[in-house]
Amino acid sequence: MADAENNVAHDEVDDTEDIEVDAKEEKTGNWEVDVENFISSLAPEVRRRLLALKNIQLDVTKLEADFYAEMHLLEEKYLPLYLPLFEKRCQITTGAYEPNDAECDFPLGEAEEVAAKVKDMNLEKGKDKEAGDAKEKVVGIPDFWLKIFRNVEMLDDSTEEYDVPIIKHLTDIKVELSSKPMGFKLHFHFSPNEYFKNSVLTKSYEMKCEVDKEDPFSFEGPEIIKCTGCSIDWYPNKNVTVKVIKKKQKHKQRGSVRIIHKTVDARSFFNFFNPPQLPENEVDEEIQLRLTTDFELGQYIRERIIPRAVLFFTGEALDDDEEDEDEFDDEDEDEEGEEEDDDEEKEETKGAVPQRTQGGGRRGQQGKNPNQDCKQQ
Repeated sequence: MADAENNVAHDEVDDTEDIEVDAKEEKTGNWEVDVENFISSLAPEVRRRLLALKNIQLDVTKLEADFYAEMHLLEEKYLPLYLPLFEKRCQITTGAYEPNDAECDFPLGEAEEVAAKVKDMNLEKGKDKEAGDAKEKVVGIPDFWLKIFRNVEMLDDSTEEYDVPIIKHLTDIKVELSSKPMGFKLHFHFSPNEYFKNSVLTKSYEMKCEVDKEDPFSFEGPEIIKCTGCSIDWYPNKNVTVKVIKKKQKHKQRGSVRIIHKTVDARSFFNFFNPPQLPENEVDEEIQLRLTTDFELGQYIRERIIPRAVLFFTGEALDDDEEDEDEFDDEDEDEEGEEEDDDEEKEETKGAVPQRTQGGGRRGQQGKNPNQDCKQQ
């Protein structure tokens, strides 16, 4: 009898646990409805006080918008101070300038070791020269920006192998800020090459830093609302953003078959300079994904890569990004495990569209894209 009573009690406990879990699932599955129900269930005097709190929150949101706007002006003010440093960086990486001993005296433990190795290399070169077998001198830092492209996941995902010979000619990436309208431009500088005539490729972004009157609490900082690419003057048969495919075409009456050549778009990093235009009607999923990736990449280049290029070249800056990602991965590990099969199927289906994104920078989550507009010159 005691065992039966224990079994009954155990069953009752199990039923209670099931009910609690179901209630939780219902709450998370219908979050918007639950919020409305929750607010309506409050006493009238409490709901009245909530209105006062929302007015306070609205004032906080407006202050945040002012803060980001002033921070952009501050960045614009300080950019001229950074430019000479970035220019010297470019001169060193391209070999236009050789730093002196004082400039190479970096206060780290390996500094003496590096200096000793350089000295030994110079001695060996001296011996080779005396022997009449001098080795070719290494100029600057070879493939500086290509190495960064390979190290940064967002850039590597959008880069194809046939892009690599072109990116080898990339000598610098510069940023230009503007306040009216609020935005920035990215200037990609290239050495003379066999692929296109342009020495500079430009990508422009326009942002807004305003609180939406209809949905004020959606504000999370400046967001990109428009981007403009540039025209690339490709040499004949060197355009890597298109490819020619052969297609068989059969005549309906005679039954004869002919081969036609059709030009179609190809995956390439240089599609970055030809962003899709936002249609007036609803945006399809593929274009939305391209816009999201484009905006996040533009922000990341501006806020992270340009200021810290040498650390992305060595890989040191990647450790910080991986630590940030690990914080989210640990929290979502169980959920990702349950949906792993579905994610793999989506990647196999979409294939041609980069799935991974990196966000951040000094402003955290930015560049969200409710209904952005992209244009090409």
